[in-house]
Amino acid sequence: MASPNISELATVAIENRRRKLADNVSDNTALLNRLKKRGKSSPISGGRTIYEELEYAENETFKRFSGYEVLNIQPSDVFSAAEFDLRQVAVAITISGRERLQNAGKEKMIDLLSKRVGNAEKTMVNGLSNDLYSNGEADSGKQIDGLAAALPATATSGTYGGINRANFDFWRHQENDGSGSGFAVSNDGIRNAMMNMYVSICRNMDKVDLIPMGNAFYTGYWESLQDQQRFTNPNMGKMGFMNLKFLTADCVLDGGFGGSLGANLAYMLNTNYLFWRPHKDQNMEVSMDRYATNQDAMVRFILWAGNLTCSNVSLQGRLQRAA
Repeated sequence: MASPNISELATVAIENRRRKLADNVSDNTALLNRLKKRGKSSPISGGRTIYEELEYAENETFKRFSGYEVLNIQPSDVFSAAEFDLRQVAVAITISGRERLQNAGKEKMIDLLSKRVGNAEKTMVNGLSNDLYSNGEADSGKQIDGLAAALPATATSGTYGGINRANFDFWRHQENDGSGSGFAVSNDGIRNAMMNMYVSICRNMDKVDLIPMGNAFYTGYWESLQDQQRFTNPNMGKMGFMNLKFLTADCVLDGGFGGSLGANLAYMLNTNYLFWRPHKDQNMEVSMDRYATNQDAMVRFILWAGNLTCSNVSLQGRLQRAA
């Protein structure tokens, strides 16, 4: 009896799950979930790099006038652009000739492929979720420019999105390294630091809406609320995220077991200015069969390309709890 067509079965097994994979990546991480809900997951169509237009100054033509008074129509240099590299990620699904023979029955082969696809899916989801907090330096700089790249420990140095922070103060986030005024190891100090930073990065209706926290920061903030009524966002809870409230923001535990967010770190984010930018032609797409020239094996790849971008760094904050 002939073995089932591996290519056709692979296509069925992968396509049945591929459509949900991009959504699973978003649903697995609080930040991507928020960006998806706010319409900040915006695919790109091409180009060597990803351009993100910036708003770093107000329009200078604002003028009070009366009647026929001449108005100011001078062009205002309000926008510039940050430039982000296109990052690529792949996870391989492989089947050897021996495994094909050992699972010659159609049902056995479908079951084997389904398990391989499921494992590849989890690997992709976890890898991209971890990269969201990265500094972009892994694999010789091929990693996503995560929050550690956008909001590093020192806000006045380094280049992000092609812009040098040392030269442009509008491209610097708010920071507190654990030694600043009003910040201490005590739990009360955590609340004071959060409040000071919250106020410093609010702009009219622009407010912090998401605060991912590492394990120690989250538990410290939680303990500080023991003598107060605690508020949570029921929608975040339904999606599986442990969350508390801080004014208008959801405080989410995004460390946990195997998490990539540092235990004593927290980011105060205004997600209006953060964007998940996958390439429209490689957003969890699956390659065609590829056969090794010197091995009896077939491989397909789940492929993703894009980056995490930001259009306003000054309205973001980074807090680090003293250990």
